[in-house]
Amino acid sequence: MTEEEFEEFYARSVNKLVGQVYLMTGDLHEAQDVVQEAFVRGWARRGRLERDAGPEAWIRTVAWRLAISRRRRRGRAAEAWRLREGGLPDAAPAPEPGTVAMVTALRQLSDRQRRVAVLHYVCDLTVDQVAAETGISAGTVKTHLSRARAALRPHLISEEEEHGV
Repeated sequence: MTEEEFEEFYARSVNKLVGQVYLMTGDLHEAQDVVQEAFVRGWARRGRLERDAGPEAWIRTVAWRLAISRRRRRGRAAEAWRLREGGLPDAAPAPEPGTVAMVTALRQLSDRQRRVAVLHYVCDLTVDQVAAETGISAGTVKTHLSRARAALRPHLISEEEEHGV
């Protein structure tokens, strides 16, 4: 992939990838950060991105792994702070009350269910593509999708449906 092709790929994909990772993580700023870092890493290997499973899938996978690593580091740092000081450092501000219902509902799922659901329903990947990107079997993907749908259903029912209107 040439520099121009990579720049075009970035312009075409960055917003979509940030949105996808946001739905997976539930944190817009974190999604923006990890997608940017994934693109930086992709720039360094842009000559090989064409040959991989697809540059967008590669960036999304790297961003997801970065988000998980950051979450783990933050957890360890908060624990160390608590042990040392007897309390936690000031937390980041809570999300706005107007957070999209879908993001709130997705937070109820396990990390794996959330990732599989976003890849399938938001990124529009087939079950086999989700399996390839996540490294789990197609049967396990189907199980996670079924459980995610069941868990999301009560959170996404509109008030009219809830009251039988």
